[in-house]
Amino acid sequence: MGTQGPPTSIDEKLARQKEIDDWLPISSSRNAKWWYSAFHNVTAMVGAGVLGLPYAMSELGWGPGVVIMVLSWIITLYTLWQMVEMHEMVPGKRFDRYHELGQHAFGEKLGLYIVVPQQLIVEVGVDIVYMVTGGKSLKKFHDTVCSTCKPIKLTYFIMIFASVHFVLSHLPNFNSISGVSLAAAVMSLSYSTIAWGASVDKGVQDNVEYGYKAKSTAGTVFNFFSALGEVAFAYAGHNVVLEIQATIPSTPEKPSKGPMWRGVIVAYIVVALCYFPVALIGYWMFGNAVSDNILISLENPAWLIAMANMFVVIHVIGSYQIYAMPVFDMIETVLVKKLHFKPSTALRFISRNIYVAFTMFVGITFPFFSGLLSFFGGFAFAPTTYFLPCVMWLAIYKPKKYSLSWIANWICIILGLLLMILAPIGALRNIIIEAKTYEFYS
Repeated sequence: MGTQGPPTSIDEKLARQKEIDDWLPISSSRNAKWWYSAFHNVTAMVGAGVLGLPYAMSELGWGPGVVIMVLSWIITLYTLWQMVEMHEMVPGKRFDRYHELGQHAFGEKLGLYIVVPQQLIVEVGVDIVYMVTGGKSLKKFHDTVCSTCKPIKLTYFIMIFASVHFVLSHLPNFNSISGVSLAAAVMSLSYSTIAWGASVDKGVQDNVEYGYKAKSTAGTVFNFFSALGEVAFAYAGHNVVLEIQATIPSTPEKPSKGPMWRGVIVAYIVVALCYFPVALIGYWMFGNAVSDNILISLENPAWLIAMANMFVVIHVIGSYQIYAMPVFDMIETVLVKKLHFKPSTALRFISRNIYVAFTMFVGITFPFFSGLLSFFGGFAFAPTTYFLPCVMWLAIYKPKKYSLSWIANWICIILGLLLMILAPIGALRNIIIEAKTYEFYS
């Protein structure tokens, strides 16, 4: 792993830069089709968050729940459009990564400090939560298929799930995981359909209640806050949208935003088809007795639930990769550009395995699933999804005061800030309550 000496001339420096860019995961291949962006976006958006939506609805209630779901769909679509537009607003230059756009909007140093920590929290956070989800779904699969077996600890299932990633994370770039991603996108549609289809089949439960289930007012309010975080978590595809767009070829007369936007629209229609039926039908059938993962409320038919859980596992495998890709890109950028390591396969192999091991270890240590979801959801997803794009838009385009664009952006910023402040409060309380009864590595 010898380090390279300082480059002598500008040309060499540029050549080395280009060589590194061709090696890095995000900027290395630019020949994606528009439908790649569609299924990458579906995989990134329709997370395991969808299974928690009926539970979030039960904490929000009918009126506020529907309003918040629809509002989130509209706001996130709007901010996504802004990101797609801003990808190439400087002629001849492309912002391939979220933080490059941040640097353009807020300045070299500040841009990094604002965007990178948040993006890392989001991406590493998602990967950790997905480790737990993958492990839990595998466990559920095992328990459903073989109800008489000796129960195996969740810890081991998370390890089994992680073993897949020790292999898959060595795929070099976004285009090479498009197959994984397509499988994942199909899966997410399938298990969403199973979730609401099986709920319809079960019918409305006999003693169904739609009231809030917390006994105290404080409990109701805190649950409401944490449900906001869960909804935010469900709409969190923005952290990888520029990285996905970076894989689409672009020329001045045919910019990449055309195909990308087409992909996004398709993705959002799929998202609506997954989210709304699951959230509304799941809540309608089970009321406030719904569990924080809808597949757990549907015990039978056993084969169907086993299948749905397997679908979740496959989907989460794809999502993990999509969110890990920008992290790998950052790690490798630092290793190669700052620490001057030679770009090599060995470097990649070591750094990526360390990352997978890290997320696995954290997942095993803290598997409080829904609390983590809404804590991360509020703390890091709200900014990157609901209002950072708006702040950048205001900083770069400077629309006139009180014009439509100005008002729309400020509304998003205010709603996003409220979300960021309120959701983690509710989530922390839930985590504390769950942690009281939890033994480590049990």
